[in-house]
Amino acid sequence: MSSLNKQIGQRINQFRASKKISQQKLADYLGISRPAVTQFEKGERNLTPEEILKLSNYFNISPNELINPGLNNEVILTEEDPDSSVEKPIRISVPQKNLKKFTEVLLYILNKIGAKPNIGETVLYKLLFYIDFDYYERYEEQLIGATYIKNHFGPTPKEFVKIVEKMENDGELIRVKDKYFSHPQTKYLPLREPDLSIITGREKELIDEVLNKLSDMNAAQISDYSHHDVPWLTTNEGKVIPYESVFYRTPPYSVRNYSDQAE
Repeated sequence: MSSLNKQIGQRINQFRASKKISQQKLADYLGISRPAVTQFEKGERNLTPEEILKLSNYFNISPNELINPGLNNEVILTEEDPDSSVEKPIRISVPQKNLKKFTEVLLYILNKIGAKPNIGETVLYKLLFYIDFDYYERYEEQLIGATYIKNHFGPTPKEFVKIVEKMENDGELIRVKDKYFSHPQTKYLPLREPDLSIITGREKELIDEVLNKLSDMNAAQISDYSHHDVPWLTTNEGKVIPYESVFYRTPPYSVRNYSDQAE
């Protein structure tokens, strides 16, 4: 959280300086005190979603320019080619431990709810997103640590396709083409139980919490639900959703109690 706060604070300071705006003038516009402006420019204070939108309007920039650098990355599950003389695109490298965690969490989800008629690929994407982002907000640690892209249907885990292909090849799940009412649906059914030694008790507790809350939603419902969450709202189409954006969530989505934190 602190690293993103510092980045945001530096950008605000740069925008403010370029327009020759005093901290007091900016504070008056936001309806806060001048010391509060000093705090968030130093990365010592969280901005609220409302303040992010106000700042975006004030500086005539998108919210994404404040809180999301944005990347267009390629997914790989293997080590980089050692030949560094050939220029390559930026890639998302999935370490073995993250690949294992993704695999076991997905198998855990599928064993619990994969047979439910509403659980297709789109719903799985959103469940993984909320497992990852809720855990990060609550504990400031990665659970799966997947990379989520904003698209029209909501957050999409960029690693999903490659990892599922590997799991299919390894005989850990099967892909089934189905229909949910009149809509085409891709389902995944597990072929083994998850290795629960890979998932901590704290992680399992949060996963169950997300599944209990969201797994009865269909694809349209859970996509619409994600569209009102700050991480999706403040990211540009096709860009990576930054984990740190969870610290700017509104109360209906936040899973952390901030009441004991200083303003």
